[in-house]
Amino acid sequence: MSKYASYTYLTDKEWDEKIAELDRIASSCALCPRKCGVNRLMSETGFCGAPGGFVISSIFPHHGEEPPISGKGGSGTVFFTYCTLKCLFCQNFQLSHLAEGVPYTPSELAEKMLGLQNMGCHNINLVTPTHFLPWILKALKEASRNGLTVPIVYNCGGYELASVMSLLAGIVDLYLPDMKYGSNAEAKRYSSAPDYVDINRAAIREMFRQVGPLRLDNNGIAFRGLCIRHLVLPEDEAGTMDIFDFLTSTFDSHDLYISLMAQYRPLYRAEEFPEINRTVTFEEYEPLRQKFIEAGFGGFYQEILKMDKNFVIDFKKRKSERLTGDK
Repeated sequence: MSKYASYTYLTDKEWDEKIAELDRIASSCALCPRKCGVNRLMSETGFCGAPGGFVISSIFPHHGEEPPISGKGGSGTVFFTYCTLKCLFCQNFQLSHLAEGVPYTPSELAEKMLGLQNMGCHNINLVTPTHFLPWILKALKEASRNGLTVPIVYNCGGYELASVMSLLAGIVDLYLPDMKYGSNAEAKRYSSAPDYVDINRAAIREMFRQVGPLRLDNNGIAFRGLCIRHLVLPEDEAGTMDIFDFLTSTFDSHDLYISLMAQYRPLYRAEEFPEINRTVTFEEYEPLRQKFIEAGFGGFYQEILKMDKNFVIDFKKRKSERLTGDK
């Protein structure tokens, strides 16, 4: 493995070319599959609601991510405000729907990322970043030139254009995308994304093409690769087995790490949909968990009987305090 993250080897010219292309895309916005066409550089807003520049809710070391991401030092997590999906049951609805956060400049974010590295974080974890990509790359370029060397984690909802993800080759070392739905009907119903499945699968292929299987160093810390998250919903509303069938038919199961999650809570507008207005049961989750394990997928499988069913991050209160497993 390399001592430094991939982006540390980019030249100024390479950085500037990527930033210029993302600026061009944002000027008639097609950063995400919504392709709203607004001029984000002039602070016009589209579906996601994001202005020009970026808005951030919270920045802190996170010890509750997957073990190879959090490690002992934590994952240096940046929670961006707004979202390109806006799921009606969003677990982080304070950010995606209620716009909790404050504006940052690229230089301010660069300084924060360096601070996270200095605190011992193993990586910089960008949560829901796509709608702010031009400004994020400006911050990353500045931080890299000032000594940032830890890997970048791209932590997203999986509703990504493969063409935009291709611009992150050589910058992102760790992809942590969701595969939220196995059916477009549910994607349309809960996320107004009737094309989610095909777009998501193309993005997953592009991410794997760039970084390959998840790789860990001698201390068990991830430094490169893809880990796919999937949140099981009540009544199989996420279409978990459709996702399982796609993954088993497209990849060698031994090449993929899966983070299968049972932590769903009926938050925000979930009460409007009786079928998802409850938590997931052991009887729903456990057969799915066993199916993934038996297929040979590496990964991280929440044990539903051991979970804290009441834990939800309050982003109005948690801004910079380290998040540990006992808080």
